Amino acid sequence: MSTTPLELVSFALAVITVWLNIRQNHWAWLFSILSSVLYAAVFADARLYGDAGLQFVFVAVSVWGWYQWLRGGVAHQPLAVSRLQRGGWGLMLAAWLAGWWVLSWFLQRYTDTDVPHMDGFLTAGSLVGQFLLSRKKIENWLVWIAVDVLYVGLYVYKHLSLTAMLYALFVLMAAAGWRSWRRAAAQAGRPA
Repeated sequence: MSTTPLELVSFALAVITVWLNIRQNHWAWLFSILSSVLYAAVFADARLYGDAGLQFVFVAVSVWGWYQWLRGGVAHQPLAVSRLQRGGWGLMLAAWLAGWWVLSWFLQRYTDTDVPHMDGFLTAGSLVGQFLLSRKKIENWLVWIAVDVLYVGLYVYKHLSLTAMLYALFVLMAAAGWRSWRRAAAQAGRPA
């Protein structure tokens, strides 16, 4: 499968999204919505149904995340970068594992995908990362680094070369986001 114009436009919008996320710019959510809609078609064509469905969840979460960033803080003020509270990692890992189990089962039973377990694992991890990003939790970047590294391999396997390169770039951008958000929290006097 060669790179399509749709994959190319989706790629560009996704890069803009992450670049704006690193800068904590709320317009990232608009680009996320546009990129997600287009990538749903790209992934469905590649029989990555978990990833295709995930894009529609990303659209809904992006609307919620946009609101959270603008009004989700104290007294409906913009949300500030923060860390997960004690026990937050345990809840996120439990959600990831439960999502993986449910999605893998569904994808294996009801679709013709050839990678139900990897697709389910990465889809569930992406949901966790997106939730944490929506709440401006610094740890979202660690989740994205882990997920994006694995996505590179999956997309190479599925012959989505441009998207594999995008996710390799996302690994680097997520590392930059981790550093940037930690600095922002430290400057605001919150533990980073």
